[in-house]
Amino acid sequence: MHPKEHQAIITRLIHGLADLYLKDKTHLFPYPETMIDEGQTSPAPDILLYDHRQEKTLVLIEITHTVGVKKDGLKVQGLMNDYDVPEGFVYDYKKHLWYKFDKSIGAVKDRPSFCELLHVDLNKFLSKEPAN
Repeated sequence: MHPKEHQAIITRLIHGLADLYLKDKTHLFPYPETMIDEGQTSPAPDILLYDHRQEKTLVLIEITHTVGVKKDGLKVQGLMNDYDVPEGFVYDYKKHLWYKFDKSIGAVKDRPSFCELLHVDLNKFLSKEPAN
């Protein structure tokens, strides 16, 4: 069972990401808590961004609190390697910190909330102001 704050963050991110998709600003569709591999039982990250053209998950996002950051970071990196996902994120909603991972180089310190594949700062979807 996830606390309301955790679910609220997932909802805000899904709303902002779906808005990009619906406005044709991206071809990546956001899915909440969906298995990566529908052909077999597989882990379900909090959010995955899926490219229907390539039939491939390209971004993973896991929402956690401070105690779970290390475990979820390892989970995201493991999923990225297992399913060949190029970009992943972990968001610590207690400290409001993003952690970013690139499949080829590991942890990325520079602009940790910026999604290269979307060309957007994910943090903008978490502000109280509506995303543009």
